[in-house]
Amino acid sequence: MSNIREVARLAGVSVATVSRTLKSPERVLPETRDRVNVAVEQAGYRPNLMAVQFRSRRTFNLVVLVPNIANGFFARVISGAQKAAQAAGYRVLLCDTLGCEATEREFAELVHAHQADGVLQLRAYDPFASTSDLSDVPPIVNACEVLQSGRHPTVSLDNRAAAKAVTQHLLDLGHRRIGLINGPADSPLTHDRRAGYEAALREADIAPDAALICPGNFSLKAGYDGALQLLAGPERPTALFCESDEMAIGALKRIREMGLRVPQDVSLAGFDDIELAAYCDPPLTTIAQPAEQFGQQAVEMLISLIEKRPLAARHVTLPYQLTIRQSTARVAG
Repeated sequence: MSNIREVARLAGVSVATVSRTLKSPERVLPETRDRVNVAVEQAGYRPNLMAVQFRSRRTFNLVVLVPNIANGFFARVISGAQKAAQAAGYRVLLCDTLGCEATEREFAELVHAHQADGVLQLRAYDPFASTSDLSDVPPIVNACEVLQSGRHPTVSLDNRAAAKAVTQHLLDLGHRRIGLINGPADSPLTHDRRAGYEAALREADIAPDAALICPGNFSLKAGYDGALQLLAGPERPTALFCESDEMAIGALKRIREMGLRVPQDVSLAGFDDIELAAYCDPPLTTIAQPAEQFGQQAVEMLISLIEKRPLAARHVTLPYQLTIRQSTARVAG
């Protein structure tokens, strides 16, 4: 049976370096880590993970709480988180919570049960809210949809500024009646994006009109239903801004069913830049978020907390980009 000395011989490193690579890969140079990993495969070596965990008092498991795993944006966030975790020798335990607080608390408790080392929460809910003493709170990072309390480290986007940029783009094209399909009423993203939309209108001396704002929930159906609500009246908007790309894609289907054209009759913009946005007909104008970077940065911060290393910053704001495609055009007439 192969052992750690055989791995060290094949990799041309010391036994201590092999041990360090297996236990704390982030402390080893990438080229050395690669050589050790190749040697492990060549030797067929399988380390005693229970012994490693016992010595380090860590499980090398990270709980990731996702509100909707079917959402294209979150799929990309998870991909970034998974890659960052693997690079540091950790595993991801994924939980599709569907926004259920009880489920989130249950999976977060895996840390207290010594089955995981930390929690990455992708929704604005604190599963440890009942714990008033922060010294008793396990390592947790909140990303994407973040809490405003500042209690935990966060990775977020300036959603207000991004929504303002989309609305300003539509205003620059001559649109004055711009409909908005909101996200969930209890989401901070919804509040911030609506605030950015309204700020752009006010700066253009246009009073926000409640009749042009429709509730939604980031889903395809919400966009499909919302477009009908906003476009069925006698004074329909000339442009729609949907707070997610999935809602914009749903709205696109409804617009066509109503015999209208995008962008000739109605300009349409979304938010997230999911992969499908570039392949719509027409391709969708949207806000590009660095989804993979959300996952990567949040996991790196979480591992720093677990390993008691200082954070460069507790609250990180990632950049956005307005991606202009063929779904928006100058207002007709």
